[in-house]
Amino acid sequence: MKISYLPLPTNQVRALQHGGKDADGNLPERQKSDGDGNSCRHCLGEIAEGDELLIVSHRPFSTIQPYAEQGPIFLHGKDCDAYGKSEELPEMYKSRDGILLRGYNQQERIVYGTGQTVKPENVESAAWEILQAKDVAYVHARSATNNCYQFRIEAMK
Repeated sequence: MKISYLPLPTNQVRALQHGGKDADGNLPERQKSDGDGNSCRHCLGEIAEGDELLIVSHRPFSTIQPYAEQGPIFLHGKDCDAYGKSEELPEMYKSRDGILLRGYNQQERIVYGTGQTVKPENVESAAWEILQAKDVAYVHARSATNNCYQFRIEAMK
């Protein structure tokens, strides 16, 4: 069985790119990218130096509850295509020192004992192992240094 790397849904991203409010009810902050680690959570690629980027507060959960972490993420300021190679770890993440993986259940709660920081070449096997754990519905990939949400990982059906 394979896993799938999922970006933020296009409808959510387009709303923010076109003036919608973020998880805190604020308009996105618009800045120019310095080209250093500004990853778009929609195309799962680097936002090039000089390109407009959005900084938004994001909560990758449908409910507000104690485990529904929220924090800053980056998006391209202009429309970009959603990441389309869902069976392959996005290229820009292959050069990271580590990626934090953590399993969640259907109620959007952390499944304790699933959190781990792994090297990029081990993301697929580690995510698959987490997805096999009791009660895990999906995995979040987060920044190993800042805990910022990166993308979601699910078992392909």
